[in-house]
Amino acid sequence: MLPLYVYHARQDDPKKCSARRMEKFGLATVYKTVGKLPRGAVLLSPIAKKALSRADLEYARRGIVVLDCTWGEVERIFPKLKPKRLEERALPYLLASNPVNYGKPFMLNSAEAFVAALYILGCAGQAREVAERFKWGETFLALNKEPLDAYASAVDSEDVISIQKDFMPE
Repeated sequence: MLPLYVYHARQDDPKKCSARRMEKFGLATVYKTVGKLPRGAVLLSPIAKKALSRADLEYARRGIVVLDCTWGEVERIFPKLKPKRLEERALPYLLASNPVNYGKPFMLNSAEAFVAALYILGCAGQAREVAERFKWGETFLALNKEPLDAYASAVDSEDVISIQKDFMPE
């Protein structure tokens, strides 16, 4: 099992917060300060230069970190995490299945990001364990089955980027 961590910026509706739900079920550890995040872990970042792939499993064993904040705050908050020497990786093209962003590409909530990362890294069982705690979890896996399977078979970041072009609309 890969450790899952959340840097929680306290900007969301607590009733809709997938990170807090994951913490409640013992699936993730939530931190409110950057200093507690583990060094060398994978930080899922929409502004990363490399895509997540199985080649990142070595870093992911130290943990996978998700930033739980509003989309408008991403560019302001991510630079604060740089000093932690986290390995930044972006998730490839996937569709959200949560009620707020259903069908929107790249607009995943924290739990969807963890499910996608775990699946891509070859931890499909742990991905399903997280997904089943949410009403939309199975929908996320079904909606993204083909791309997730393809990304999970990719060798490295370049391979993932090449594969994602097959799933993106023209």
